[in-house]
Amino acid sequence: MNQTDTWHADPLTWGHGPRVFEMFLEPTCPFSVRALGKLDQTLAMAGEDRVTIKIRLQSQPWHMYSGVIVRCILAASTLPEGKKAAKAVMNAVAEHREEFEFAHHCAGPNMDATPNHIIARIEVYSGLNLADAFAIPTLDREVKWHTKYARQNGIHISPTFMIDGLVQPDMGSGDPVENWVTRLLAS
Repeated sequence: MNQTDTWHADPLTWGHGPRVFEMFLEPTCPFSVRALGKLDQTLAMAGEDRVTIKIRLQSQPWHMYSGVIVRCILAASTLPEGKKAAKAVMNAVAEHREEFEFAHHCAGPNMDATPNHIIARIEVYSGLNLADAFAIPTLDREVKWHTKYARQNGIHISPTFMIDGLVQPDMGSGDPVENWVTRLLAS
């Protein structure tokens, strides 16, 4: 992609129902990874015509490469495959989470990794070419939108869940999918 071309980030949205379930996730957080793993099952159980699931990326500074990985996900969403590519990146990071994290958030082999190393790893695991999309100078507007949206809703940690614009403080990634679906479909 030429950096001067126009680009569009495909929204990270699945389903088209009236109930809106927003998941604020940090890609390397183990609890966010667990929640991401429940996306497809939740959508299937609840019904695509009844629920809309939206992923909101919640970069967190103690996950040292969080910003780079979030930008990779959003870069993937600008590719022709859109949200499918973004989901492939999220799944690739989730499946190899330890390779994108630091021991105790401050040590380990990633101390010698550069952002280019992280991008290259994600490209290998996802099968996508991300470097050009990652380098779009104005892609930061999409990153900033996710951050601003979370802050406007009082969300500072991941995973956090909202249903129809209301934060669900007692909802967690460890809850069974059936519990999520019951809450989503309650009137």
